[in-house]
Amino acid sequence: MHIHTIDLHFQGMPGVIAAFLLESEGQWALIETGPGSCHDALVTGLRAAGAEPSQVRHVFVTHIHLDHAGGAGWWAQQGATVYCHPQAERHLLDPSKLIASARLIYEDRMDTLWGEMLPAPAARVCALQDGEKVTIGGMDVTAWDTPGHARHHHAYSVGDVCFTGDVAGVRLEKSAYLSVAAAPPQFDPVAYVKSVDRLATANFQHLQLTHFGEVPDPAEHLRHYRQRILEVHEFIKAQIASGADEHQIRERYATFEQENATRLGVSAALWQTYQESNATAMCADGIRLACLKVEGQSSRPTPVEVELGLPRLGQ
Repeated sequence: MHIHTIDLHFQGMPGVIAAFLLESEGQWALIETGPGSCHDALVTGLRAAGAEPSQVRHVFVTHIHLDHAGGAGWWAQQGATVYCHPQAERHLLDPSKLIASARLIYEDRMDTLWGEMLPAPAARVCALQDGEKVTIGGMDVTAWDTPGHARHHHAYSVGDVCFTGDVAGVRLEKSAYLSVAAAPPQFDPVAYVKSVDRLATANFQHLQLTHFGEVPDPAEHLRHYRQRILEVHEFIKAQIASGADEHQIRERYATFEQENATRLGVSAALWQTYQESNATAMCADGIRLACLKVEGQSSRPTPVEVELGLPRLGQ
């Protein structure tokens, strides 16, 4: 097996969203499509690796957030089989609710940010159960049910390599700072930690993050990320207990995270890229809503948050 990491240059930024092209015995598979707005960059990356889109017959998406699977419907319409979590299947078949709700958030930025999300023909979508394998050439791609960031989340493994989607967080430019992916409304710290522990127990020798690329130290990365999930959850819980409102929590969380990142050597420019990739305002909202649900308080999610949760960039 050979892995080609394709940088989708989201919004002109390198090192933010990756797709992974896998080659085995003359067959090709794609893990993550990125958003529709990155389709041209993805096709360019495929061709640089020696593949034409028509040769890619297997596409795996970790979850249905637009930065990971917005382009999946196009591939299904070309005849590729798109593999997903069972709870994500219906949104691939009919993304209209997702698109309409996303427009409420992004308004006139919607098309520029995410491009077109096409419906996938039912015959071309395959929901995988936990542990189910798909054989492509000489490799087996195995689905791992890994909730915590989203309930409809799979990681995928091939041998000792794990493609983690968002369940192992955001780590840009191999920095020491790990940003917790916590989009509302499905952030669940208990499930998240269990998912991370499950991947750690598997002792993968390579982790490939959608945001972004291979990490140099899989065991340490997962150990540290587990701590980060607990740390940010406790921070937001403490802010709620202090009586802070949602705006204050966003501001305090941004300060808390930026100070952490700066201490670990993240430059001002790289911090801004982190914000574009995994905005602290979005994450603060996701963690806060999870805390309020546990306490039985009203969380007032938006229509799209009820459905799935969406990334909010640059907020």
